[in-house]
Amino acid sequence: MLKQLAKSPLLIRRQRRKPDRRASGGKTVYYDPATGKELGRVRNTDLSTIRTLMADARKAQTEWASLPFRERKRHILKIRDYIVEHSDEIARVISENSGKTRIDALATEVIPSALAAEWYAKNAEKYLKRENLPSSSILFSNKRNVIERQPLGVVGIISPWNYPFSIPFGEIIMGIMAGNAIMVKVSAATTMVGLEIEKIMKKGDLPDGLFHLLIGSGDDIASAMLENGIDKIFFTGSTATGSRVMQKAARHITPVSLELGGKDAMIVLSDADLERTANGAAWAGYQNAGQSCGAVERLYVHESVYDRFMELLSEKTRALRFGRDRDFNVEMGSMTTREQWETVNRHVESALRKGARIAAQSDRGKKVRGSFYPPILLADVDHSMEIMREETFGPVIPVMKFKTEEEAVRLANDSSMGLTASIWTRNVKLAKKIGLRLQAGVITINDHLYTHGQPETPWGGWKNSGIGFTHSRLGLMEMTRAKLINWDMLPSRRNIWWFPYDRKTYEGLKAALRFAFPKSAGDIVLGGIRLIAFMTRKMFTRWKTR
Repeated sequence: MLKQLAKSPLLIRRQRRKPDRRASGGKTVYYDPATGKELGRVRNTDLSTIRTLMADARKAQTEWASLPFRERKRHILKIRDYIVEHSDEIARVISENSGKTRIDALATEVIPSALAAEWYAKNAEKYLKRENLPSSSILFSNKRNVIERQPLGVVGIISPWNYPFSIPFGEIIMGIMAGNAIMVKVSAATTMVGLEIEKIMKKGDLPDGLFHLLIGSGDDIASAMLENGIDKIFFTGSTATGSRVMQKAARHITPVSLELGGKDAMIVLSDADLERTANGAAWAGYQNAGQSCGAVERLYVHESVYDRFMELLSEKTRALRFGRDRDFNVEMGSMTTREQWETVNRHVESALRKGARIAAQSDRGKKVRGSFYPPILLADVDHSMEIMREETFGPVIPVMKFKTEEEAVRLANDSSMGLTASIWTRNVKLAKKIGLRLQAGVITINDHLYTHGQPETPWGGWKNSGIGFTHSRLGLMEMTRAKLINWDMLPSRRNIWWFPYDRKTYEGLKAALRFAFPKSAGDIVLGGIRLIAFMTRKMFTRWKTR
């Protein structure tokens, strides 16, 4: 065990690198985690200004919500066009601030954001338009009901550092198309991406005050938002931090939508296409240095194909190049924060001490002097280890074998989190049945993770992985309040259940009940006659009071 560690110096070496950020002259200095290069200096938002910013946002929101969807759409498509035209620049900013490769930045952040702007701009009206409700019974045939979806008002978004562009951007566009004003608090680790989002939003010529970028401590800004009447908070991040946000919001009875951690399972059945499966596992486990809440964090393989699968995934793990992205010559960039690097290393070291084994590890680091961690494939793991129970959030794939489908489902569900899961097999019908038994919000078959980039698909988890949804029509609805409007088609003086009460009222209501649920044609005829007589007396005659 210790010999394994000794043979993996990259695994345990604490490399000298500049901090992710530090205070200087009242401003915070931000660095590229891959190179240590200074990226910029930014002053935190003065919390005493939140009240004024909130008032500006409410004024702008009132103006914005009065616009028809087609007008809101015009502004959002301007933003989409800017993203498309400046994709290189945006990908560079994301890469430098987060440490991920430019290909990762383009594929998983820039392109999904352009797709999101397009989809929400063109579909918000369809999903948020007035909904007519059919009558539930002939007894309410005079009543009409519609549901109106109205904007929340001012929405707060607290975003993470792992996808610092696409996660907040999608929620911003959902919120704005739904008619809200937006206040966004970006992660302190990726503030420079937040400034890029602010620049992009200005290209939409939105009303002044409709969008505000907030910079600083997440706890402090969340408290300031809540104290100044934010209408809802959308938080993406760890389960522990999400719990704190929810506790703060509860004191103000403020609703929240929480997209939290994942410990996502991948199940490989005996008939899976092993080449595709190994390729998919390598991408979904190591992409973005494993820093995805929907990444493969637990991999279960049927015993009959375990050895061959491990051979294939080991080959692909060793082949991965990691390091600074100079000329698209690496597959994996750096970790975004030193704290996360330490967490990953702690999980791996703990697993090795408990009997896990490194089946494969890349040594193809390209001048690694930043916050880099090598892709690692672990074997001989079990559920007693942190690496199989806690969110690792790094480029490590632990693998276990199973004998039966029942065992695979049991292992996959043996987690406090349930964000996504995947099943890999040629038998799609079987995979769908297994998917219905898995305790997760998103199930993919022969793929993993990518649905986060589809704006039409909902994203949300079970158990400790979150509350509510983002993306899709469900995400749009999370950005609104539902309001029922009810009225009578024909005017009347009273409803049949109104005062005054007497024996005839009681018998009339019984006639209504029998007419609604007849046992014979006689019930329909006799009940109908009695009901009409009762309704005529109750609804259209004057209540004679003494």
